[in-house]
Amino acid sequence: MPPALAPARSSSARSPWRALRHRGMRWWAAANFVSNVGTWTQLTVQNLLVLQITGSAAVTGLSVSLQAAPGLLLGLAGGAVVDRWSHKVTATVCQALLAAVAFATCLLVALGRLDLPALMALALVTGVVATVDGPACSLLGNGLVPARDVPSAIGVGSLVYSAGRLVGAALAGVTVAAFGTAAAYGLNGLSFLFVASVIPFLRAAPDAGEPAEAPPAGAVEEEDRGVRAGLRYFLGRPRLVALAAMNAVSALFGRNYSLTLVVLVTGPLAGNAASFSWVSTTLAAGGIVGAVLGARLRSPGVRLVAGLTAAGALLQVLAGFVPSTALLLVLVLPMAVAESVGDTAQSTLLQTDPPARMRGRVLGAWSTVRTGWGLAAPPLLGLLMEVLGVRAALVGGGLVIAAAITAGWLLRRPGSAPRRVQVRPDVLGAVPLPAAGRPVAVAPVLLSATLRPGVAGPAPVQAAAHPDTVAPVPVPA
Repeated sequence: MPPALAPARSSSARSPWRALRHRGMRWWAAANFVSNVGTWTQLTVQNLLVLQITGSAAVTGLSVSLQAAPGLLLGLAGGAVVDRWSHKVTATVCQALLAAVAFATCLLVALGRLDLPALMALALVTGVVATVDGPACSLLGNGLVPARDVPSAIGVGSLVYSAGRLVGAALAGVTVAAFGTAAAYGLNGLSFLFVASVIPFLRAAPDAGEPAEAPPAGAVEEEDRGVRAGLRYFLGRPRLVALAAMNAVSALFGRNYSLTLVVLVTGPLAGNAASFSWVSTTLAAGGIVGAVLGARLRSPGVRLVAGLTAAGALLQVLAGFVPSTALLLVLVLPMAVAESVGDTAQSTLLQTDPPARMRGRVLGAWSTVRTGWGLAAPPLLGLLMEVLGVRAALVGGGLVIAAAITAGWLLRRPGSAPRRVQVRPDVLGAVPLPAAGRPVAVAPVLLSATLRPGVAGPAPVQAAAHPDTVAPVPVPA
């Protein structure tokens, strides 16, 4: 290579937008944007509608749990379905089913017939479909970009999610004012149909080594297809177990900034809603910066995820001592950046480490883990803040996270140092989940897409994690 071209080639290889060089990824990003606009148009009006129908915050919470329960109980089963069938066919069918749920809700709202039993049934159906739709849409990206561009795809997905959220929230007001609440659900249904119409035309990138299709019949032994085989694989990979452990500790004792920081700002710092809006804005800005930086990664490893998690924990400890909101903002920005970059690295590992035949079940197992910790974490943090106070909860939680990561590092088995993801043609990445983005949050009832296609995993930091994901009723992981 001529010396003059080397810097340009190196810069291009690390560009955060390099995934968009692939035509399929450009179409997938466009589909994600439309899908997220539809979702946020619906979510902006959804909580109020559900509360008006039920008249009970407790029942509204139950509906959220009904939608989250399938992800907790059927995550591995959903992943096994994805590993067995064509990703294109599976994702298209799931998108069509989610569109049907949205249109059914639209019709019931328009006719004034949406009662409690119908509401609960629709929430449960949405949750069941999402257990298959999430990993199917993520793994559909296998052939869209080569493994070296997976971090870029994850970063693009996170930015697309944020843009869709802003446009959808603005569009909701216009839509409801002009056409009524039912129109928000109808618009979301159309967004699912758009995604379903794009999927059949997606083609693998020229340098991708594996199409996003089901393996040939007989290529995988039957005993390697089941749920238990996926669980054995997950538990047999130290790096995946390490990621799950870090995610659990971090979810239980930190990262739920939308919960802990609002208590800190309105309590010890004597702030108000306007003060917390500055904190929320800074968190969102840090998430966007982190998504761009994370998109520049090429071969992240467990060490990087651990280091960023520990850095975020130590910043959380410092946040517990701040005397003013202004100083808190100085810490919140790097906290959000570290979380977002760490989520990108984590998603890359999850989607490039397993062989193709296991990726659906690995993502299913991960969905189960994140949903479990996401549901358990807010009550535990709330209890800690009630008993110890918010400052002690922040400081103690951050120290627990840092100590757990340090202990894991010291106790790791000799010769098991985490390796970086290698670019191999047989192990390609996929476009991330909700958050990917973003700790993952459980969307409110009737969210017709708990897991948006291609968005991974982190949804914007603590704003949604889609899942994170979502602001109206967030459940950070």
